[in-house]
Amino acid sequence: MIERTLFNAEHEAFRDSFRRFLAKEVAPHHEAWEEQGYVDREIWLKAGENGFLGVSLPEAYGGAAADKLFSVVQIEEISAAGFTGLGFGLHNEIVAPYILHYGTEEQKHKYLPKMVTGEIVGAIAMTEPSAGSDLQGVKATAIRQSDHFVLNGSKTFITNGWHADVVVVVAKTGPAAGAKGTSLLMVERGMAGFEKGKRLKKLGLKAQDTSELFFDNVKVPADHLLGGEAQLNRGFICLMEQLPWERLQIAIQAIAAAQSAIDWTVAYVKERQVFGQAVAAYQNTRYTLAELQTQVQVARVFVDKCTDLLMHGKLDTATASMAKYWTSDLQCKVMDECVQLFGGYGYMWEYPITRAYADARVQRIYGGTNEIMKEVISRSMGLPSR
Repeated sequence: MIERTLFNAEHEAFRDSFRRFLAKEVAPHHEAWEEQGYVDREIWLKAGENGFLGVSLPEAYGGAAADKLFSVVQIEEISAAGFTGLGFGLHNEIVAPYILHYGTEEQKHKYLPKMVTGEIVGAIAMTEPSAGSDLQGVKATAIRQSDHFVLNGSKTFITNGWHADVVVVVAKTGPAAGAKGTSLLMVERGMAGFEKGKRLKKLGLKAQDTSELFFDNVKVPADHLLGGEAQLNRGFICLMEQLPWERLQIAIQAIAAAQSAIDWTVAYVKERQVFGQAVAAYQNTRYTLAELQTQVQVARVFVDKCTDLLMHGKLDTATASMAKYWTSDLQCKVMDECVQLFGGYGYMWEYPITRAYADARVQRIYGGTNEIMKEVISRSMGLPSR
């Protein structure tokens, strides 16, 4: 295998520490969390106590000022272990960066330190029942009235939605202006008119508290406009600026999960006997796994290169879209082939490969569907769109 050169000794020491934390605090409980449909709130506080939330945030806001590679380590370890109930990635590397990059100093000091301790869980509400990958189609409105905005609308498929204490809500503050009238508002638990719907039952990610959110004439104070007046109607621009990193995170998850699936399958086929010999002894098994490992190795090199580009501020939207679509397609292919090699046991929920198969499917949908990724890529090539 090609040696990875992204990480130094500090990153690997952090990986070892985080892996031990997951083994102690998450592994014994994740199955029960899948049954109840959400992780216990206590795990957020324990992660905060151990320094595993907001590691890339500046020290001024409670973080460790660590580089993004520490976050990559966390994303890899959670995905490799199949602990998909943990919404740490979205909290740490999607919600917190929005506040860090666009928030006012007052907003940063209000939310970020408590996000680091786990006292506040963050979510972002983009998707609506009739608007998913096409964020320009958002229908939620936030109309200015004196010293506040009146927020109306609904959101769905919101990760961390049920636990969330603060939600970055995408809404139209200038509905007539289309995408140019979009803003981001900070909505807090307990605001009158803000209700959380049922926890959604999903094909996979069963321990992840994915919820519907409803906003009925919610009075959002003007100072809860993310970034203040300077960011009014700039929400769509903010969303587009953050998408490359968000999509790369999906690719990082995909490769880590796919590699784990291969490792589990290799171990299984060595032990499983069919017609008097190990499943691994059959040419079909060996060649299938050789093909999968080759494809995952190639994809990992590309994703590592994309990560390096990110670290140098050079990761563009089209390249991130390539990584997201290619690796999530590959992840689903790997899971399907590995389930087949497990045979009947690959269909049993008690086996990690089965849960990984179910968890993988959404990767081709969220963060922008893979069809949208191809549209983004084709436009970057100068190809005409309708």
